[in-house]
Amino acid sequence: MFVHLTSRILYNWADLYRQQLGQGDGYSQLQPSWSIWLLDEPLFAKSGGDRDYLHTFCIQDDSGRKLSDHCHITTVELSKFVSETVHNDRERWLKFFIEGERLNDRALPSWMQTREMKQAMNTLTEFSDKQHRYHAYQARLDYLRQQRSIEQELDEARQAEEAAIQAKEAERRAKDAAIQEKEAERQAKEAAIQEKEAALAEVERLRVLLDGHDAGS
Repeated sequence: MFVHLTSRILYNWADLYRQQLGQGDGYSQLQPSWSIWLLDEPLFAKSGGDRDYLHTFCIQDDSGRKLSDHCHITTVELSKFVSETVHNDRERWLKFFIEGERLNDRALPSWMQTREMKQAMNTLTEFSDKQHRYHAYQARLDYLRQQRSIEQELDEARQAEEAAIQAKEAERRAKDAAIQEKEAERQAKEAAIQEKEAALAEVERLRVLLDGHDAGS
C-alpha cells in the first residue's frame, strides 16, 4: 500500500470541499462532496468475502450519528474484485476500470455493449494530452509528498539512533568517571595506609633510640 494513503485521501477530500468557497462566501453555500478512490492495491485485509472491495466513509460518532452529510469518501479496491460475468452496472464499471486500457475499441466484449460503456470507451480513447499531463503532474506531486514523508521518517529514525548513541556514550563516560573515582578513592586509602605505616615506623624508631639512650645511661 502507498505510504500515508489514508492521509492523502482525507487531504484530497478536504481540499475538494474547501474549493467550493471563495473569499467572502458563507458556509451555507457548501454542498456535499464525494471523493471516489480506485485503488490498485488493497486498503484493508480481506475479511468479508470476495465482495469486500467497496467501502464508504463518513463523519460520525461512536453511536453512528452523523456530524454532517457533506462528507462522502468511497474506496474501491480493484484487486479484490474478481468477476468473469457482469451482473449489474456497478460490476460493469469496475470491470471497465480494471480492463479498459486493454480493450480494443473496435471489438468490444458483450458486457461493454451499452451506450454508457461505449461513451466511456470513447472518452478513454480520446483522452487529451493536456489531461494526461495534468494527471502526470498530480502523480508527480503525490510522489514528492510520499518522498518527503519517507525522508522525514528516515530523518526521525536517524535522529533517534544518534540520540541512542549519545545516551550510550554518556553512560560509558559516567561509568568511566565512576571507575576513576573509585580508583582515586583506592589510591587515597593506600596513601593513608602508607602514611600511617610510616608514622608507626617513625614512632618505633624513636622508641628504639630512647631505649638505647636509657640503656647507655
